[in-house]
Amino acid sequence: ALLSVDALSISSRDKKCVSSRRNFVQFGLVAASIVPLAANAVDAQFKEVGQQERPPEGETPFSTLPNGVQIRDFRQGSGSATVQNGSRVELTMKGRLLNLNGVIFYDTKSNDPNGFGEGTPLQFTVGDKTVLPGLESGIIGMSKGGIRRIIVPAEVGYGAFPNLEPQPLTDVERRALDSVVKNPRRDQTVMFDCKIERLK
Repeated sequence: ALLSVDALSISSRDKKCVSSRRNFVQFGLVAASIVPLAANAVDAQFKEVGQQERPPEGETPFSTLPNGVQIRDFRQGSGSATVQNGSRVELTMKGRLLNLNGVIFYDTKSNDPNGFGEGTPLQFTVGDKTVLPGLESGIIGMSKGGIRRIIVPAEVGYGAFPNLEPQPLTDVERRALDSVVKNPRRDQTVMFDCKIERLK
């Protein structure tokens, strides 16, 4: 079966990294929440991401980058070329708000000028400072066709760079993101599921 960004869901088995801005700045701690898949799932729980004794059913755990971004590969891409600084990339992706139990605030399928439901990939050059630095660092090392889950804390995400891409494409998505970014009492950690469609 083909794996796509749309096929990925937030599961109670998948440990999510919810970075508390205060803890990240003052103590350097990174917390995680288990976001429920269904409405009747158990309440969200918190534990240290990457500190579990073993990943569920042998799955790969999240890896933490020096800037606090956490990544987990769902599928390795093909080819020898990998994303580096200066790479021109095209991504299909979804962005979710962990503070709101995974509400979608960005989806490349929403950018659909032709009305065929295919959407338009997000295009940018890594290092050109148009995209969240946390997202840029999260895709480094990926190759074409690869799918990765990237968890971006506020310090390298919308908390510090609210005007950088990706920006919501619909009014509903915009309201969802603003409800978190414009509320300092809420954790502004976000999660992206990304697939590399093209790489130059």
